[in-house]
Amino acid sequence: MSLVFDGLRKRFGQVQALDGLSFDVPAGALFGFLGSNGAGKTTTMRIVLGVLRPDEGRVLWDGRPATSLPRRTWGYLPEERGLYPKMTVLDQLVFFGRLHGLPADRARREATAWLRRFRVADLADRPAEELSKGNQQKIQLVAAILHDPPVLLLDEPFTGLDPVNVVLLREAILELRDRGKTIVFSTHQLETVESLCEAVAIIDRGRLIIGGPIREVKRSIGRRTVRLGFEAGPPETGWPEAGPAGADPRAASRPKAAPPETDPSQPGQAPGEPADHRFAWLATVPGARLLRPGLDRAEIEVASDAAADAVLAAALAHGLRVRHFELAEASLEEVFIHHVGHPVDADPDGAAGPPSTETSFVAGRVGLTE
Repeated sequence: MSLVFDGLRKRFGQVQALDGLSFDVPAGALFGFLGSNGAGKTTTMRIVLGVLRPDEGRVLWDGRPATSLPRRTWGYLPEERGLYPKMTVLDQLVFFGRLHGLPADRARREATAWLRRFRVADLADRPAEELSKGNQQKIQLVAAILHDPPVLLLDEPFTGLDPVNVVLLREAILELRDRGKTIVFSTHQLETVESLCEAVAIIDRGRLIIGGPIREVKRSIGRRTVRLGFEAGPPETGWPEAGPAGADPRAASRPKAAPPETDPSQPGQAPGEPADHRFAWLATVPGARLLRPGLDRAEIEVASDAAADAVLAAALAHGLRVRHFELAEASLEEVFIHHVGHPVDADPDGAAGPPSTETSFVAGRVGLTE
């Protein structure tokens, strides 16, 4: 069983919103659907719901066309607000529940339970227009899950939430995943995707760029990072002293004059970056490149596990008092920029370079194997 997006194409006038989009979401997966504004994420979700019809292609759930399935199959949290402003919270949750086939008494019980869960039971008798944006977001999520759908489509679910409510929502999403729900959510918060999702699909201008299990996607760019933490030494060692408490620790290492030009004799230096002679020892390590130097830490790109070991050995040989050493995969942000050419929250029309035209498949068909 899986949610299958098969060759979706959709055009709005001169804009090709979807251009042959295909990927699979296995049943029971928590799946990240990633792309910049205008990439086609919301259009795809609306096709699933039957709000839009594709020009070509189809969406299948458990082998059946999405258009043939009952409304209660889907739970949808839109990015934009969709509550009736004058209607009380509980009344409209009961109304939405009944639209999805729930008897009124059951809808009221479920709504009341979820309102308690999200710590907003006191809002039940208030009209939606009196709620904060964060509380409106929680009410819309309750409306999406009230009827216990097997598939949830969440469009920017964390928008407008403070950190406490982000935690509440994350816990609810994980609980729903553990109940066997299939959850597809889009967000610009890539760190959240990394911590929640088992697999992702990255799209750009209506085309799939790369997708699959997160670990494989992160390895697709062939980049790993050493995170090195060490004690900063006195000035005579070439390491700036830590500043007073509360001061910006980066200020001590900022140059007072214009930064020097890139030093081509330092192969461990990122292209286009000023030379940082505190890390001259890194030039002795083949396959290592300095990404982000810091006062008492550094991120270093390495080509292999052997290069990572060599970085540690060289640091110790140089006399650094190493306090932390970690070999990490590339972040989803790095993967996104590598394949798409700009950060996920950037305006794609202002991004440098042409859009990617290649689709990269990781571990076969995009998605997790069942």
